[in-house]
Amino acid sequence: MPHRPQPSSYTPATAILALGDAFYDPVAPADFPRTILRFRNQRWAEAVGLGDLDAQAWLAHFGRFAPLPDNLPQPLALRYHGHQFRVYNPDIGDGRGFLFAQLRDAPGRLLDLGTKGSGQTPYSRFGDGRLTLKGGVREVLATEMLEALGVETSKTLSLIETGEALDRNDEPSPTRAAVLVRLQHSHIRIGTFQRLAHFGLEDEMRTLVDYCLREYYGEESGEDGSARLLAHVVGKTAALAASYIAAGFVHGVLNSDNIAITAESFDYGPWRWTPFWDGFFTAAYFDHAGLYSFGRQPEAIHWDVVQLARALTLVADADALTPSIEQFPALFQAALTASLFARLGIAAKGEESDARLLVAIETALAQKTVEIDRFFFDWRGGRRRGPSPADEAYRDELFVAVADLLRGYSPVPGATDHPYWSDAAPCSMHINEVEAIWSRIDEADDWSALEAKVAAVRRMGEALATS
Repeated sequence: MPHRPQPSSYTPATAILALGDAFYDPVAPADFPRTILRFRNQRWAEAVGLGDLDAQAWLAHFGRFAPLPDNLPQPLALRYHGHQFRVYNPDIGDGRGFLFAQLRDAPGRLLDLGTKGSGQTPYSRFGDGRLTLKGGVREVLATEMLEALGVETSKTLSLIETGEALDRNDEPSPTRAAVLVRLQHSHIRIGTFQRLAHFGLEDEMRTLVDYCLREYYGEESGEDGSARLLAHVVGKTAALAASYIAAGFVHGVLNSDNIAITAESFDYGPWRWTPFWDGFFTAAYFDHAGLYSFGRQPEAIHWDVVQLARALTLVADADALTPSIEQFPALFQAALTASLFARLGIAAKGEESDARLLVAIETALAQKTVEIDRFFFDWRGGRRRGPSPADEAYRDELFVAVADLLRGYSPVPGATDHPYWSDAAPCSMHINEVEAIWSRIDEADDWSALEAKVAAVRRMGEALATS
């Protein structure tokens, strides 16, 4: 299950420096005209010992990027390559962000504070290194909703408006600018390994394998270090893909440079939630072939992990890596069952029974007569609770079959104890509401709808976490 925030003291770390300067470039942040705090994630700030920062210190660290005590003396733009829509691109890297600091939380995990929209770097190419305020608001909403639904995701720690006007070709311009800080277990990507393989850097590849095993999986490396690291990543990415499907989420840009070695979801651009169980639903307007559509996300993530395996053949035998890659489909199916059952609040019975229920649910929802969120809300704990707008659709024989199968399942303790389950409707995150929240900010500088939505999402997360 995803980590829940626990208050902790500030514990700085600079583990990234052990990799050496072949992995990053020191950079300077942009000098913004203004710094106006728009979102502060207090519960995760407390989890890394930053909850006591006053407003002035918060702006200094996360708007001006004054170094945190005993931490990285200068921001670092990480180097990586990656496949973008299956085309290899050696000309990318941290182009509008950098690694600002590293810390440890209460359980001792190494965490990164990374940025988005913090200025140009050697990898900006023709970009301005900036982030639109709308993009920042959308990332707040995405990360809050995913966290509530149990997806391992980066956390939006801070969003600060910067007083600049940006021109964009794909949205109304000029538009407001912002800088975002995200908290994440790691910003090391599959593309980081691909870059080393591209240049044939064997020593650096071994160093990176050692670092990732030690810092993210608590293991020492050895002759089989690459194979063990790949096995960890395969298991975690299979779970990530399953959690996307159970959440009804479409990331939109599952390129290999957007897959972290810890398999946390991050780097949100054209994301959307699909209202219905529609395998062809896409989030990005430029994804004309549907490569990263809702139903193809497991395939896309698996393909990216294969690229990690290919990169690791620089220092490991392919025969030692293949078994882990071949495990992905089975691990995904098991994780999908677990994710869907967790959202339903029911306990598993056995592989055959669970598989029948899974197929029945997918088949019924694929008719697109009931929204995904509505179904999981109505059937929480394995029993229909109504009435709801979906009453008529539930009389369909496919939903009747789901109901018959669910009668053999028991709810997990506390599945429906929270008052949320007595609400008239589920909490959703569909594009019309997202656009309405942004319109109120853009037209009237009214942030109340965003604040109310974050509160509602967190309440849903509490309800899902009670079981």
